[in-house]
Amino acid sequence: MNMEEQLNGRKLLFSNEALIKLIIPLIIEQFLAMVVGMADSIMIANVGEAAVSGVSLVDSCMLLLINMFAALATGGAVVAGQCLGSKDRERACESAQQLVWFITIISTVIMVIVYICKDLILNNVFGKIEPDVKMHANVYLLIVTASIPFIALYNCGAAIFRAMGNANISMKISLLMNIINVTGNAILIYGFKRGAEGVAIPTLVSRMFAAVMVIVLLLDEKGVLHIKRTLKYVPNGKIIKNILYIGVPNGLENSMFQLGKILVLSLVSTFGTFAIAANAVCNVLAGFQILPGMAAGLAVTTVISRCIGAGDYEQVRYYTKKLHIFAYIGLTLAVIVIWLLLPLILRAYNLSPEATDAATKIMYLHGSCAIFIWAPSFTMPSVFRAAGDVKYSMIVAIVSMWICRVVFSYIWGKYLGLGVFGVWVAMIMDWFARAICFVIRYKSGKWKGHALVGG
Repeated sequence: MNMEEQLNGRKLLFSNEALIKLIIPLIIEQFLAMVVGMADSIMIANVGEAAVSGVSLVDSCMLLLINMFAALATGGAVVAGQCLGSKDRERACESAQQLVWFITIISTVIMVIVYICKDLILNNVFGKIEPDVKMHANVYLLIVTASIPFIALYNCGAAIFRAMGNANISMKISLLMNIINVTGNAILIYGFKRGAEGVAIPTLVSRMFAAVMVIVLLLDEKGVLHIKRTLKYVPNGKIIKNILYIGVPNGLENSMFQLGKILVLSLVSTFGTFAIAANAVCNVLAGFQILPGMAAGLAVTTVISRCIGAGDYEQVRYYTKKLHIFAYIGLTLAVIVIWLLLPLILRAYNLSPEATDAATKIMYLHGSCAIFIWAPSFTMPSVFRAAGDVKYSMIVAIVSMWICRVVFSYIWGKYLGLGVFGVWVAMIMDWFARAICFVIRYKSGKWKGHALVGG
C-alpha cells in the first residue's frame, strides 16, 4: 500500500519535493543570520569597547521587541495556514491583510513610545553606565528605533510567505538585507571611521529595504496569499483575536525565555573572565548545532497549520513524525560537524587554556543532548501552536525555564561549584523537563480540537 492509501485516500498536502523547497531555504536563512551576526560583532569590536557595550545594551532590548513581532507574525501565519488548509483562500488573504496592518500600527506605536522613553531607558533600564557607553547607546538607539516598524513588517511578510510554503522569498530578501547591512558596516566603520552610527545606519537601511521588498511582493495578486492595494484599513476583530490568541502566549514565552537568559548571564559573570568568554563562544556554536532543528520548527508551523485547517489529523501525525526525523538527522549532522571543527574554532577565538577546556566540555555536553532531546523540547511545541493549543506549551516552557534553567543554574553552578558548566547542565535539565511534558501532551491527543478555523 502506498502512503496515500494509508492516509484514507487523502492526497498528501506536501510532497517530499515541497518539504525540501520549504526547509532548505529556512536552513540557509537561519545560517545567514548567525554568520552575519558574528561578522557584525567583529566589526563593532573595531570601534572600541564602549561602542560594543552601548550597542549590545540596546540590542538586548531590541531583541525582546523583535521576538514579540515574530510571535505575532507566527500567530498570523497559523491563522492563514489553517484557512488555506480549509480551502478558504479569501479568508486566508484577509488574515494576511489584517496581520500586516495590525503589526504596522502596533510597531509604529511602540517606536513612538521608545523615543518618548529614550532617557528613561538610558538612565534607568540600562542602570549606571559609563558616559562614553551611554553616548554610543544613545546614538545607536536614536537611529535603530526608527527601524522597529520595518523589522516588524519584514517578520510579518516572511511568516506569510512561509504560510504559503514559499520560504525562498524570505531567504532571498534576508540575503540581500544582510549584504546591505554588512557592506554598510564595513564602509562606515572601516572607511569613514564612524562609531555607533556606523553600525546603526546600515541596520536601519537594510531593514527598510527588507520591509519594502516583502510588502511589494505581497501586493502581487497572483500569489496564493496577498494583500490589497489600499490604504484603507477596516479591523476584523475575529481575525485579530485569533492572531493574538496564538501570538501573545508565544510572545510571552519568548520574552520570559530572554529574561531568563539575562539572569543566567549575570550569574555566569561571577565565575570569572574565562567563564564569560567560554559561555559567549558556546552560545554562538550551540546556535549552529541546533540550526536544523530551528528550521524544522518553522516548517512545522507551515505544514501542520495547513493540515489542521483541512481537519486531517492523520496527516498531522504523519508530518509531525517526518519533520521530527528530519530534525534528528539534521541535528546529528550539525553537531558532528561542530565537534570536528571545534579545536580549530577554539584556536581561532584565542581563548585561554581554562576557557578552552570549559568550552570543549560544554560543547560535547550540549551536542550529545541536542541530538536526542532538542527536537521534542522545541520542535514539538510548534505542532501545538500550529494546532491552536498555545497555553499548555507556554506554561510548560515558562515554569520549566524558571525552575530548571534559572534556579538550578544557581544550584549546579554556584552552590555545587560546577561554575559555567553547571549553568549548561541546568539548561539540559530544562530540555528534559520540556521534552517529557510535550511528548506526554502529544500522545494524549489533548492538543486537538483547538483549531481556529473549521476543517
